[in-house]
Amino acid sequence: MIPQEIIRRKRDGIALSTEDIRAFIEAMTAERVSEGQVAALAMAIYFQGMSREETIALTLAMRDSGDVLSWQDIGRPICDKHSTGGVGDNVSLMLAPIVAACGLAVPMISGRGLGHTGGTLDKLSAIPGYQIMPGEDLFRRTVREVGCAIIGQTGDLAPADKRLYAIRDVTATVESIPLITASILSKKLAAGLETLVLDVKFGNGAFMQRQADAQDLATSLVEVAKGAGLRTSALLTDMNEPLADAAGNALEVQHCLDLLQGRKGGTRAESATLALAAEMLLQSGLVDSIETGRERARDALLSGRALEVFSRMVEALGGPADFVRNAADYLPRAPYVTAVAAPQSGYLQSCDTRGLGLAVVELGGGRRLASDDIDPRVGLDRILPLGTRVENGQPIAFVHAAERQAGEQVAKRVAALYQIGDTAPADRPVVLTRIA
Repeated sequence: MIPQEIIRRKRDGIALSTEDIRAFIEAMTAERVSEGQVAALAMAIYFQGMSREETIALTLAMRDSGDVLSWQDIGRPICDKHSTGGVGDNVSLMLAPIVAACGLAVPMISGRGLGHTGGTLDKLSAIPGYQIMPGEDLFRRTVREVGCAIIGQTGDLAPADKRLYAIRDVTATVESIPLITASILSKKLAAGLETLVLDVKFGNGAFMQRQADAQDLATSLVEVAKGAGLRTSALLTDMNEPLADAAGNALEVQHCLDLLQGRKGGTRAESATLALAAEMLLQSGLVDSIETGRERARDALLSGRALEVFSRMVEALGGPADFVRNAADYLPRAPYVTAVAAPQSGYLQSCDTRGLGLAVVELGGGRRLASDDIDPRVGLDRILPLGTRVENGQPIAFVHAAERQAGEQVAKRVAALYQIGDTAPADRPVVLTRIA
């Protein structure tokens, strides 16, 4: 294998063979090709794209660069969900215990925050003692005994993706649909899944702002996953406002508990969670229709069974046994809470969702650099949904900050991120379409 020849062929728009792709990924994993050569291939793919067959070959080669888990001893259908990320998107925290309570096994490999979007692992790190990187034995035992475990990617799962993504991140080649597809699916395939449901977001708070771009990505993911032997479907969801009414790590864990305890009925977060749960149950063959899946998921939620599963998962992975009952004693709280005052009366018509996410980062709830520590206490909560009628000076959200001055400054900036007018905006469903 001559790396520069593979790079040249892709640069010139020539389709790469499965053997070429596998040889390059094997050499990259073993560090027999330079970072410059990896970057050159990534840039060539960025401009020339990849066929479905090339993307499948890349996905499988990255999957096979490390361990591939097997769950034959679990006795339940093995399923997971992946989201492309968004502000206030803490669905994974509620979704995994809901579908586990319905009979699925969910070995959920999650990530940290990226840019203006929060990361599932950062949220769980707000729970004292919770092990986001347990050993494989504990991970397997938790999935077997509880039904779900949400943890981080180990170094042995798809290590090629780790190296390739790090290089893409600093060479402006992140926004490539074939590379995004292979990155997401290689990790999911390495986790030993039988089925996968994708939550692909669009809007001013998503990485894919245009609905057409999000649909292209969802289609690529579904087609490549199926080509790799993984049953998959995708939902296109709206990210033109925060999904939950909280954004920030400890605040989103509290939101999760509130939803699992039945205090967030009828919200966008509940709608998205139940839609994804129904899709997972249908894909896994436990129900024969989306409607039945939604009913079964709602029963697991309203009966308290999902809350019990969440509590058991936290305890199994090192968190407090009484966390659900006494979360206020464990979740860190910011010392200063400042109201975001509506600058005028009217209806909340729109908001800069990405700006809200960046406000959380500015408070210390996200990273500017990969090495940054995160303050789990800070963020926004009690965020009013778009369409709400407000009066001048009424709180539309609350800022939780480590310092009073920072909280007051962010509160003013958050207020400026909203458009308020005399007419209510049209209702927007949280789930727009299903791609299978």
